[in-house]
Order: sequence, then C-alpha cells, then structure tokens
Amino acid sequence: MTSVRPVDNHLIEDAAARLADAERAGAPCTPVRDLIGRTDIDTAYRVQTRNVDAAVAAGHRIVGRKIGLTSPAVQAQLGVDQPDFGVLFDHMDVSSELQVRRSRLLQPRIEAEIAFILSRDITDPITSEDAPEYVAQVVASFEIVDSRIAGWDISLADTIADNASSGLYVLGASIPRTEAPDLSAISMTMTENGTEVSSGVGADCLGSPWNALVWLANTSLSYGSPLRAGEVVLSGALGPMVPVVAGATYAASITGIGDVRVSFTD
Repeated sequence: MTSVRPVDNHLIEDAAARLADAERAGAPCTPVRDLIGRTDIDTAYRVQTRNVDAAVAAGHRIVGRKIGLTSPAVQAQLGVDQPDFGVLFDHMDVSSELQVRRSRLLQPRIEAEIAFILSRDITDPITSEDAPEYVAQVVASFEIVDSRIAGWDISLADTIADNASSGLYVLGASIPRTEAPDLSAISMTMTENGTEVSSGVGADCLGSPWNALVWLANTSLSYGSPLRAGEVVLSGALGPMVPVVAGATYAASITGIGDVRVSFTD
C-alpha cells in the first residue's frame, strides 16, 4: 500500500470537498483521480478519512465497516481488481424502514451479502481459522451502494476516496455464529418484484465471507483502525449488483442464513 507519488495536502482536501459537495448537492461529480491519481491507494484512503472525520464531527456515529469489490462479478462490472473498505454510519441503517426513498441516493445499486456482528475487538492480525471467534451473529443483508461520481466512472482510487461507494444497508434474518453453515458453500438468490436478477455463492466472496472479514480486520489494523465489538461488517457481494428501480421490492434468500427484503418508493 505504498503511494505511487506524493500528493499535496491541498489536492487531498480538494478531492474530499468535491465528493462532499456532490453528496450535499445531490448531483454526482467528476472523478477525483485527476487530483489524487488512479492507483494511489494510500492517498485515496486519506481522502476517505477526511470526509469520515467530518461526518463524525457533524454528529454521525460509526457503527461498522463494509468491504467492497470482493466478488469477481462486481470487480468486472467496475473494472477494478482488488477489494477496498469503507465506514458505516448509524444513519445508513435502514433495516427498520418499510420503504426507502429512492431519492435519498444518487445512483444506487443493490447487492446481497453476508453481514457479521462482531462479538469482540480485533486488535491483532487474524486468520480464516480464528475469524469466527470474533463474530456473534451471521446475518443476511443488502448493501445499497452509491457513488458520488457521475456515471459510476470510477477507478480503484475513486471508489476508495468515496467511502468505498457506500450508501445504505439492510440487515435481515440472522443466526448465531455457532449455527452458521460453511459460508463458502452457501448460495444466494436475489429478486426484483419476484423476478430473479442476481445469484451467487459464498465462494464468490474472496473464497468465503470469512476470508473477507480477515482481509478487512488485518487491513484496518494496518491503517490503525481496528474493528470493535458490536460493529456491523458487510462482507461483500455474493453476486452481481443491480441498479435500484424506484417502486421495486428486492428480496434475497441465503441458504442456511435466511432472507432479507427492502422496498423503494417512487
């Protein structure tokens, strides 16, 4: 994770401001790679951190993290080749809302995935063998991703800077971690108004959602931001993401875990 080239602080501030202004105005912006480079991962996370810190200062509370770009199908959709991570805030959780206003987001897409509720802090590097020891609940979930960048015209640095294209999330049925099946072998089917629009298996998420949790925990540690007990972790898409249609209802079924559902208003 070495920077490709030094980037002036004012360019980092400019990139963060461009993304924040796009969200406030409800109008997507041009990519920020013209300011920070296309592949400079460390600098992109510095941009992300600027806006995360601003959100916390404004009163929002961090409740977890999300892993993005774990599925080969999603990587192919966006033209990137490695995972990234972002921050989940309290206002992103729409699990209890019967309907979500489509207009809350700019250009949303939806994907079904496994979420984890952490049972304790992860303050040392972990492996896929001991990762389950840090998890209390395994949850069927939707991530409603969004991009502040017009037309989803993103490089890896663009999406990292944009809080890993975070939007909202929905938590559905859950089971205790001790009752979880082999997560590499689970299957997922997602429908839009009853018609199948996406499917996949647990192995499509870095080989297993447990591997995704390991990647996130260890990467977060390397940036000095360990995962904490009680946090929600969205482990990454199990199949291709789908554009959100106003007025549609989305449902996903994950074998051995359960179902999750969300509806959007016109």
